[in-house]
Formats: sequence, C-alpha cells, structure tokens
Amino acid sequence: MSTINIDNKEFEIEALSESVKAQIISLRSCDQRMLDLQQELAIVQTARNAYANALKAELPDDEAEEE
Repeated sequence: MSTINIDNKEFEIEALSESVKAQIISLRSCDQRMLDLQQELAIVQTARNAYANALKAELPDDEAEEE
C-alpha cells in the first residue's frame, strides 16, 4: 500500500477521502511544476551568462579607448 507523510504523520493513501486524494495530486503536480521551473531557470541563467560573456568579448578594451 502507498503511504504519504504529512507533518511527520504517515497516512495510507487508499484510506483517505477522494477530496484529500485530489489535494495530494494537486500538491504533487505543483511540486513537479516547481522542479520543472527550477530546471528552466537554470537553463536561462546559463544562457544569460553566455550572452554576457559574448558581449564582454566584443566590447573594446580599456587600452584601446585611451589611444
């Protein structure tokens, strides 16, 4: 049997009401979405860093500006 731990209490999922089961499904869906968004954010941050590095590489050097 499947169990879920909420606030350090273990519950048999099959013994819970349909409403509670629906809430558990929603909670798990939110948890998964948060993980997906964290992964997406990491990808976007990596891309942003690459763009920033490419920009820095194309800017003139300080010495070139002084001449």
